[in-house]
Amino acid sequence: MANEQFGYAGHQQPFSGADDFTAMMFVIWQQLSRVGTSMPVRVEAVTNSGGLSPVGFVDILPLVHQVDGEGNATPHGTIHHVPYLRVQGGTDAVIIDPKVGDLGIAVFASRDISSVKANKGPSTPGSRRLFDMADGMYLGGILNGTPAQYVRFHSGGIEVHSPSKVSVTAPTIELVADNKVLLSAPMVEIDGQLSQGNGPNGGDASMNGPLRVTEDVIAKGVSTAHHDHGGIQPGSSDTNPPNPI
Repeated sequence: MANEQFGYAGHQQPFSGADDFTAMMFVIWQQLSRVGTSMPVRVEAVTNSGGLSPVGFVDILPLVHQVDGEGNATPHGTIHHVPYLRVQGGTDAVIIDPKVGDLGIAVFASRDISSVKANKGPSTPGSRRLFDMADGMYLGGILNGTPAQYVRFHSGGIEVHSPSKVSVTAPTIELVADNKVLLSAPMVEIDGQLSQGNGPNGGDASMNGPLRVTEDVIAKGVSTAHHDHGGIQPGSSDTNPPNPI
C-alpha cells in the first residue's frame, strides 16, 4: 500500500491492480515473501561445548530484520533447538561445536522436520507448515573473526596451532618423514621405553650432552655404574667401582 512518506512500498506497485495478471503477480510475490530459504544468523546458545558427544543443537537469531510495507523494521525472535552441521561419517568425526556469538548460515527445510529431529530417522512431517524458520538447520560460520586455534592449509604445507595443548591418542602413532622429524621445545619428556636404530633408517645416535642418567648405562653388556676396575695396585687383586661425579 502507499503512504505519503514512502509512496508505494513492498510488493505493491502503482500498476499492481491494472489487470488480472499484475494483480495475480502481486498475490504470488506476497506468498513467496513468506517462504524461508536461507539466512545469516547468530548463535545465541549451544547444547555442546567441544566434548565427546552426539551432535547437538543451537539457538539462532536471524540477522535480517523483517520490514513492513511502510519500511518499519521488526527484529526476528530466537529460533530454538536447531540442529547444526558436523563433518561426520559413521563414528569418524571432526568435532568443532559452534560457540555463542558465531555468525553462520541457516537453511530452512521445505517441510516440518520436528519428527525427524525426534526420531533421527524417516518420519512423516510433524505438521503442514512449509518453508518455515522453525525447521531451520545451522550450517556453520561466515563473517567471523581471526581464529586463535586452527588447522591451516596453505602453499607451504599444513599448520596445526593451539595456544594451550595438542593431544593425540592412539594405540600406535607413526611419524614418517623423508628428511627429518624436528622436535623443538625447552623440554622433551618421554614416558616409556626408547628404541633407536631398529628401522630401515637406523643409524648412529649423537647428542651434544651433557647426558645425565639416573639409573645406569649398559654398553655391549657392560654396566657403566656397576662394573669393577681390576689391577688398581701392582700385585693386588682388589677392584674398585668407578667414582661418581
